[in-house]
Amino acid sequence: MSAPEPVLPRIRPEIAALPPYRQGKAAGAGGFKVSSNENPFPPLPGVVEAVQAAGELNRYPDATAARLRERLGERYGVSADAVIVGAGSVSLLAAFIQAAAGAGDEVVYAWRSFEAYPGLVLVAGAENVQVPLLPDGRHDLDAMAAAVTERTRVILLCTPNNPTGPVITSEEFHAFLARVPADVLVLLDEAYVEFASGAVDGLRERVFEAHPNVVVLRTFSKAYGLAALRVGYGIGHPRVLDAARSTAIPLSVTAHAEVAALASLDHAPELAERVAEIAAQRDTLAAALRELGWRVPDAQGNFVWLDGAGQTTADAFEEAGIIVRPFPEGIRISVGEPEAIARILEVAAAVASPA
Repeated sequence: MSAPEPVLPRIRPEIAALPPYRQGKAAGAGGFKVSSNENPFPPLPGVVEAVQAAGELNRYPDATAARLRERLGERYGVSADAVIVGAGSVSLLAAFIQAAAGAGDEVVYAWRSFEAYPGLVLVAGAENVQVPLLPDGRHDLDAMAAAVTERTRVILLCTPNNPTGPVITSEEFHAFLARVPADVLVLLDEAYVEFASGAVDGLRERVFEAHPNVVVLRTFSKAYGLAALRVGYGIGHPRVLDAARSTAIPLSVTAHAEVAALASLDHAPELAERVAEIAAQRDTLAAALRELGWRVPDAQGNFVWLDGAGQTTADAFEEAGIIVRPFPEGIRISVGEPEAIARILEVAAAVASPA
């Protein structure tokens, strides 16, 4: 006789139906994992040593990451109060959405975009308003502006867009902001901006000064190669950041993550060299895939997008030891080790493109 099913706590129905975030699986021996947009380079010089020296594991970290906020403030010409640090930019996205949107409110964003967006909005209790991308993988900013209503509390802009790759230009961004009410929070998600050309640069252009409703979000996970340590940051009006400081999980940024980020900031020339190398490999890969007949939008992150590719193609890559990231609309391939490119192109040449 089987044991009776236990009585479990009641869970919000929408949460029970929400699939958990799916991380890219590891590649087998001799294979390549190009599914998670990870940086193939090790940490910058001195970073590992700095982390190893931060050995007080029995002490809590500084809850405000004050040293890193001060350093970033100096770097971008703002006060430390205008900087917020979190466990990756995704944790800051969650904090800002929860601070601004709740039941009955709406969050507008392009789709397909960063796959965490729908879940973050749903967990906050707000409603997702997804605006389809243009055929070339860009944000349809006219349609997004038209989707804003009196219930809109947050707008998410991902540039370069993950997973499709194109950017929002400065001209497009400012024209869009002119159509957005000043009391709607705009989160400019620039997780991949270091790899991009032609994109709005929220920090260099200081968009948060002319538009206090804009917060610029960045991360150390991608260009800086600190994905395992989870540290990201946002810059904006201090009172707007205070709202996210109230909703963020306390003590989520470890002392080791802060130390690693500080050490990474000391190596701008090395960072630029690595970013340039990854961007060059990306351009080479994208051009070769287009020559094979694949539809690849303008790639400005550290990845390329095979528009329309399906699960059969993803399976073919996996059989060849290449772990890619399939979505219903296509496949994203990260720029990983240079040795992976030849094998990626071999599979892409052998599989019929949907073009």
